[in-house]
Amino acid sequence: MAGRPRVAGSRRPPRPESPESPALEAALPAVQALPEPRELIVVGRIGRPQGIKGEVTVEVRTDDPDDRFAVGSVLTTDPPERGPLTVTAARQQGKYLVVHFDGVADRNEAERLRDTLVLVDLADLPPLADEDEYYDTQLVGLTAELVDGAPLGEVADVLHLPGGDVLVVRRSHGAEALVPFVRAIVPIVDVPGGRVVVDPPVGLLDLSDPET
Repeated sequence: MAGRPRVAGSRRPPRPESPESPALEAALPAVQALPEPRELIVVGRIGRPQGIKGEVTVEVRTDDPDDRFAVGSVLTTDPPERGPLTVTAARQQGKYLVVHFDGVADRNEAERLRDTLVLVDLADLPPLADEDEYYDTQLVGLTAELVDGAPLGEVADVLHLPGGDVLVVRRSHGAEALVPFVRAIVPIVDVPGGRVVVDPPVGLLDLSDPET
């Protein structure tokens, strides 16, 4: 997890040895507590425009799209300058959600949102029912290592495939390994420690091994 961001110039000047006048004391800037950093969770990725009235397709990355994309929901975006976005309509169409956001009036404006990630604050989500459940955003960026501590790479993505969830681990030489996200192969998920431990069966990493 990312720690509290450091803010340049936030340190208060040293307090003088002797008491100063009340006027000088009052002129010193008050030190305000920094807000706790928000932990944002990706709930979808905006795809191509749908029609000419500003609707977009959304690749859903949440188990509760009806709630996350309910009319009136306000979503944070990555890149942040494209949002926030307020949902005015949403409907299911095949494997995608078709969503209209407030202020997006035509196809050209919808096209500018393509590939935008939409996010919500983790604090606004219900707690996960199982201790072995994780949001994608909690896993992406974790360091992957083997059971003997040898580095394997970094979790670059999470794929939700018909046969189960798969971690995409980008190795140091650039190749990607697909690691089934099951306890037998990923026995340790240490989100606070920033790592996952992978115990691969024979042959799992062969395709991503560097050529010799």
